[in-house]
Amino acid sequence: MMTTHRRQFIAGLVTLPLVGLLPPGRGFAQDGTLSGDIIESSAGPITLHPVNHASLLIGWGEQVLYVDPVGGAGRYEGLPVPTGILITHAHGDHFDPATLRDIAGDAPILTTEQVLAQLPEGLKEKAGAVGNGETADFAGIRIDAVPAYNTTEERLQYHPKGVGNGYVLNIGDKRIYVAGDTEDVPEMRALANIDVVFLPMNLPYTMSVEQAADAIKTFRPGIVYPYHYQGSKVETLAGLVGDAAEIRLRDWY
Repeated sequence: MMTTHRRQFIAGLVTLPLVGLLPPGRGFAQDGTLSGDIIESSAGPITLHPVNHASLLIGWGEQVLYVDPVGGAGRYEGLPVPTGILITHAHGDHFDPATLRDIAGDAPILTTEQVLAQLPEGLKEKAGAVGNGETADFAGIRIDAVPAYNTTEERLQYHPKGVGNGYVLNIGDKRIYVAGDTEDVPEMRALANIDVVFLPMNLPYTMSVEQAADAIKTFRPGIVYPYHYQGSKVETLAGLVGDAAEIRLRDWY
């Protein structure tokens, strides 16, 4: 259950053209527009744009959130500038200060206490932290911070409990969950009314495809995007979950 603790952040605005449904693949745009899968909501169309591994963009109205942007500025060339940035934790495939310096502009950053402490001057001043179970007002929406951690004994060193976040974005009548690096923790399984989820599934760092399938059958999100899955056989996921969710495979690598 999320606490009612709220933190207030103000994100800048940028006009964000949105385009239609993206066939499987990254769908980079080179003209300042954001391409991707479209999710209709009471706040208007939401565009989901895979970038690479655990990096993605989520755009709606005049907002575009970058989630865990890494890999250098060239990876984001031609895409809309961010109006907000979410960072789930401090590992290098999710948090890269050099990339942030090049792409952040005036965008505020919402992250964890660990990442906040590691942000360089110039970025730290426009950043804030939200803890597990807290909520924040950010980019004009409520964001719930969901604990992200390992539970299997031999994996505990990768993501200790209480350090990393997943995020539920409440955009209009839709709830979009970016899980970050986590196993199928009780806090994930207890989530309700999740319309879209981005779930990691690679060993030993997060969870297996089988663990993910079991969690999906418990909290039954509408649409599941496997991400952060390098080396895993995510093509087997749909057969494991049956009618518990729609599985959408996209090219993250």
